[in-house]
Amino acid sequence: MGQLDAFTLVLYVAGLFIISTLASKRNTNQKEMFSANRSSPWWASGLSGFMTVFSANTFVVWGGIAYQLGMVAVAINLTYGVAAMLIGYFIAGHWNKMGVDTPAEYVTLRFGKAGLHFFTWTVLLKRILGVAGSLYALAILLTAVNADGSAIIPLSLNTAIILFGIIVILYTMQGGLWAVLMTDVLQFIVLTVVVFVASILMITDLGSFASFKDNTPDGFLNLTNGDYTWFFLLGWTTINFFTFGAEWAFVQRHIAVKSPKDARKSTYLFGVMYLVTPLFWMLPPLLYRAQVQGANKEAAYILATQSVLPAGLLGLMVAALFSATASMVSSQLNVFAGVLTNDFYRPILNPKANDKKLVAVGRCFTAIIGILLIVMAILIPAMGGAEKVIITINSLLVVPLFAPTLWGVFSKKIGIKQMLIVALTSFGVGVLLRFGLPAVTEKGDPLWGLTNYVLNNKKMVELFVGVLLPVCMLFLFEVMLRSTDKGAKRLDTKRSESHAVIAAAEKRSSFDPFPAQMVMYSVLLLGAWMLFIGFREPEERTVLMSVGCGLLVLSGVINVFVGKIKAQKRSTMQ
Repeated sequence: MGQLDAFTLVLYVAGLFIISTLASKRNTNQKEMFSANRSSPWWASGLSGFMTVFSANTFVVWGGIAYQLGMVAVAINLTYGVAAMLIGYFIAGHWNKMGVDTPAEYVTLRFGKAGLHFFTWTVLLKRILGVAGSLYALAILLTAVNADGSAIIPLSLNTAIILFGIIVILYTMQGGLWAVLMTDVLQFIVLTVVVFVASILMITDLGSFASFKDNTPDGFLNLTNGDYTWFFLLGWTTINFFTFGAEWAFVQRHIAVKSPKDARKSTYLFGVMYLVTPLFWMLPPLLYRAQVQGANKEAAYILATQSVLPAGLLGLMVAALFSATASMVSSQLNVFAGVLTNDFYRPILNPKANDKKLVAVGRCFTAIIGILLIVMAILIPAMGGAEKVIITINSLLVVPLFAPTLWGVFSKKIGIKQMLIVALTSFGVGVLLRFGLPAVTEKGDPLWGLTNYVLNNKKMVELFVGVLLPVCMLFLFEVMLRSTDKGAKRLDTKRSESHAVIAAAEKRSSFDPFPAQMVMYSVLLLGAWMLFIGFREPEERTVLMSVGCGLLVLSGVINVFVGKIKAQKRSTMQ
C-alpha cells in the first residue's frame, strides 16, 4: 500500500472523527448516546444492521471460504437475508412497542436482576470473542496489503490490532450510537463502489466464464461443499434468526427507530440487502481463485482487490474495510457500555447520577471493553484463527443464550430458572462433546464410536447441540409449565405503559436531515478526493475519475432528496 493509499486511509479515519465530533453534540443525555432517543431514520437503522454483520470477518472468513470452496460462501451469506426477513415479519415490531430504552431493561423486567447479570456477562464474553475475531481479521487484511514492502510505516499483526482498536474505541466513546449509524451508511456506500470497480476490472482481466470454470476446482459453483451442507445452512439460518432477534446490537436498532412499523421496515431493508448482494460481495475472491492458486485464503479478498485497483482506490478499499469492522466493533462497544452504565452503574453504584455523569461513565466503560477486545484479538491465532473462532462460538453459544430471551417476548411461562437450565445445559454438553472427549485410538474403547463421530462431524455436532437441543428444551418447558411467570406480568405492565412513549416518538418529525446531510458531505469529499487523484495519476485516470464523478452525483442526489423533504415539511407547517 503506497503513499496515496496510506494518505487516503488517514483522511478517511480523520473523517470518522469529524463525524463523531459532530454526533457527540447530540449526546446531551444517555438516551441519545445509547438509543438515539428513538429518532433514528429507518433506512439508517436498516443499513447499520446490515453493516454490523458486514465486518472484516466477511472478507477474511467468508472471503476465505469463497476462495477455497466457491459458491458456498454466497449460500452462507444468503442465510442472513432469510433470517432478517423472518425477524422483520415476526419480531422487530414487538421489540419497539415494548417501550424499553435498552435491551437490558427488557431482560431485567422479564427475568429479573439475576437474569440480567447472567445474560450480560455471558453475552459480553461471547461478543468479546466474536468481535475480537473481527479486529484480528482487519489486522490480517492490513498486513496483507503491506506485505510487498510498499508500506510507509510497516505494521506487525499485533501493532495493527492495537492501532485500529484504539481508533475505534476513541470515536465510539465520543459519538455514541449516532456516530455508529452514520459511519455505517457511509462505509456501505464506499464498499459498494470499490467492490463494484474491483469486480469489473477482474472480470475484464479474466475474459470469459469458460476461462473461470476451467481454472477453478470441481464443485466450486455448488452451494454446498465439504462440511458446509444443507443441514449446516439450515442451522446457520436458525442461529442468525436468534442473533438478529435477540442480540443486543440488533435489538438496539429495533428500539432506536420511532415506531414498530419503522422497526419492521429497517429489518426488511437489512434482509433484502442480504438476499440480493452476497454474490456481488463474494465476486473478488471467487474470481481470484481462477487467477491465482495457492494464495493465503484469509488474505485472498484483499489480495484480489489489490491486484486490480489503482493507487488511491486501494486505500479507499482498506479504509472501508476498517470502517466495516469499526461498525461491528463500535456497535458492540456502544451497546454494552450502555448496559453497564444504565443497568449496573446507575442503579447499583450511583442512583442519583445526572445525564452528564452517565455519558462520562459510558465512555469509560467503552474504553474498558475496548481494551479487552484488543487483548482477545491478539490471542485469536492461539485459538485456531478467525474462521474456527467465529463459527464455533456462534454454533455453541448463540441459540442457548438468545433463544430463551426471545422466547420470553411471547411466552408467559418460562422464567430465569428455565433460562439458566437451557443455556447452561446446551453450552455444557456442547463444550464436553467438542473439547472434552478423551483421545481414543482403539476401536475396542467404549468411547471410540462417539469420539470418532464427533471428530469427523464437528459442525454437525455443534449445530445439533447448539441449535436443536435448546429449542427442544424450550418446547418441553412450554408444554410442561402451567403458571404465568412473574416476569411476564412485569413485561405486560411495561407494554401497557409504552403507548405514550411510542406516540411521542411518532409525533416527532418523521425526517431528521442530520444523518443524510453528514453522509452527503462525506460522499462529496470522497468524490472530490478521487477526482484529485485522477488528475495526478494519468495511467488510472479513467477509473479514478469515473468513481469520483459517481460519488459526486450520489451526493447531489442525496442533497436533492433532503431538500425536497425539507420543502414538504415547511409546506405542511404553513
